[in-house]
Amino acid sequence: MTTETENTNQKEQQSLSQKEIQIENEEKKSLRLGTIILLVLLIGLVVFIIWGIYQAAFPPSPPLQGQMESRTISVSSKVPGRIQQILVKEGDFVVKEQPVVEMHLPELEAKLAQVQAQERAAKAKQDLVDEGARPQEKEAAKAQWQRAEAARDLAQKTFNRIAALYKDGLVSTQKYDEVQTNLISATKLAQAAKQQYEIAEIGAREQEKKAVADLSSQAQAGVEEVKSLTESKTLYAPLNAQVEKIIFVEGELAAAGYPIITLVNLNDQWATFNIREPDMPGIEIGKKLKATVPAIGNKTVEYEIYYISPRANYATWRSTRQDAGYDMKTFEVRARPVTKVEALRPGMSVLVER
Repeated sequence: MTTETENTNQKEQQSLSQKEIQIENEEKKSLRLGTIILLVLLIGLVVFIIWGIYQAAFPPSPPLQGQMESRTISVSSKVPGRIQQILVKEGDFVVKEQPVVEMHLPELEAKLAQVQAQERAAKAKQDLVDEGARPQEKEAAKAQWQRAEAARDLAQKTFNRIAALYKDGLVSTQKYDEVQTNLISATKLAQAAKQQYEIAEIGAREQEKKAVADLSSQAQAGVEEVKSLTESKTLYAPLNAQVEKIIFVEGELAAAGYPIITLVNLNDQWATFNIREPDMPGIEIGKKLKATVPAIGNKTVEYEIYYISPRANYATWRSTRQDAGYDMKTFEVRARPVTKVEALRPGMSVLVER
């Protein structure tokens, strides 16, 4: 009986010892696991701190951000006038020489009628000078010359007879002087009549003809000038483009040279980047750039640099030491897409990773 009790006690003691050992092992495992977790956390914290210090000391280079631009053309009138009709809408695509605006120019139309009348008057005067005297005028001048010649011949014969009698002393000196004066007068009248006839035959002088021709040319040039201005009442698209904005509406008065419609040439687009001096190394004309355009689904587009501003533009001050600093100048760089991308539009952002 005593032996059985002792065996039972031993078994109970062994069982208690095994439980204590098991509990002690579990406690050791928990302690070891906690130590490992703490060590991992410490290592992670150290790595995070080191990464933060590295990022602060060597921040990653942000991408170069540019913006798409394109050629903008203004359609304007050469003369002031009232907008009669706008023939397009914003967003329309137009082709070269397509009418886009009709102007109302009554003042120019009246001026055109005036200069055309001046041209007709100048041309009629030139025709008159070129044609010379009328046949009736020429015949009258010829008859006047012949009559003067006949009077001169009669005066000459009379003078010859009186001169012979004067030599014989049959007439007085008074009579001789009278017929001599009549001869001189008849001779001069005959000469004047001949010159009038020759003028009628020849016509106007060369200087007069040139002067009238110049006046006619001047009048014709005036007509052409006003015509060119009058014809500008219809405004045409200078190239294939898209209508960006309509500035005036029908009925408004537009000044000469002021844009009425603006067009965007989508076939002439480029990306503009403003790059600071430290980022300029490697940027050169002809270099290809891979860029993403967020507005078209981050599509990658290849660009080629074709322009770098000859001079730096604005500056951003950046300190280099505690007691000194310098201005970080910025250069304008332009790049065109190597191949045309239909979805590109002015204003879209362009990102280039560095």
